[in-house]
Amino acid sequence: MKGIFPIDKFQSLRTPFYYYDTKVLRDTLSAIRAEAGRYGNYSVHYAVKANANPKVLAIIRESGLGADCVSGGEIRAAVKAGFPAGKVVFAGVGKSDWEINLALDYDIFCFNVESIPELEVINQLAAAKGKVARVAFRINPNVGAHTHANITTGLAENKFGISMEDMDKVIDIALSMPHVEFIGLHFHIGSQILDMGDFVALCNRVNELQDKLEARQIRISYINVGGGLGIDYAHPNRQSIPDFKAYFATYNTHLKLRSYQTLHFELGRSVVGQCGSLIARVLYVKQGTNKQFAILDAGMTDLIRPALYQAYHKIENISSERPVETYDVVGPVCESSDVFGKAVDLNGVQRGDFMAIRSAGAYGEIMASVYNCRELPQGYTSDEMI
Repeated sequence: MKGIFPIDKFQSLRTPFYYYDTKVLRDTLSAIRAEAGRYGNYSVHYAVKANANPKVLAIIRESGLGADCVSGGEIRAAVKAGFPAGKVVFAGVGKSDWEINLALDYDIFCFNVESIPELEVINQLAAAKGKVARVAFRINPNVGAHTHANITTGLAENKFGISMEDMDKVIDIALSMPHVEFIGLHFHIGSQILDMGDFVALCNRVNELQDKLEARQIRISYINVGGGLGIDYAHPNRQSIPDFKAYFATYNTHLKLRSYQTLHFELGRSVVGQCGSLIARVLYVKQGTNKQFAILDAGMTDLIRPALYQAYHKIENISSERPVETYDVVGPVCESSDVFGKAVDLNGVQRGDFMAIRSAGAYGEIMASVYNCRELPQGYTSDEMI
């Protein structure tokens, strides 16, 4: 495994740090462009919440993707990285006034609106600036997804979106407002979805709602189905690029898109997940009563997914070709949940070995914290290691 990591370049770097393989990222972006490009009216936005490292954002922007943002800070990061404001959408259940004003000042493409009170505030703030804000309504389709409960967003009990029963009411209110322009519908049912049947169910629900709108002679130009496509955490080398062909083909087959409509996607994890690894050094190997621990200098502050979601990440000792032994791989944070993996088979571990925690490109660096007054790790790309 160490062959894919420039370990000689790592020696001078302070650990832990995030390492981004730009070839994997660029190959992933090429696959997205090729598969989405089969369909002339598909537009892909990158969900900035997955990873906002400026060097990563610059590569994604160069590929031509737009940006999906869920905060004012993400809008600033996207614009700073060079994403055209006309290809920025702003989602989120709790947009503050300053964030809405920022988006209005940039004249972003669209607000994905999640409630009537939010719509009223956008109309008021746009009126104060003498502007008209383009809006789409995030409809909660009550479609479940085969994923972790904490990252399911399309059920009726979730906090996100407007209920289907309220859709007509909200549209009527928007059509009466002088400073908003209703252009379409937005959906997002969850994250780390690998079962295409979940997306088929979403397509069927969107078709129902479209028919309902057309019965009222309401035509919309913009359909946004969010993202949610998952990655293979168990085999990051064997499947470094997700199955974008099946993903986009599913929508082409099952969604009844009108000729005048553009279909928008908001891909995050599937864009950056596999290009990133968290690189750490082994501090100690500790022999317990019934197990041994590999204690790293990286912790849950640097990759919180295992502690937060009990998420699996493949762990590799990239310094060692020693015989395989079994370890609990843990961090230094003063929490019992600071565990990356239990009963992990690794090439024999010694103090100072480099460990790679794979598939950390999404929700790794962006979710890092300074708990225990730990410093935030740096992020490096393979371009910098040449």
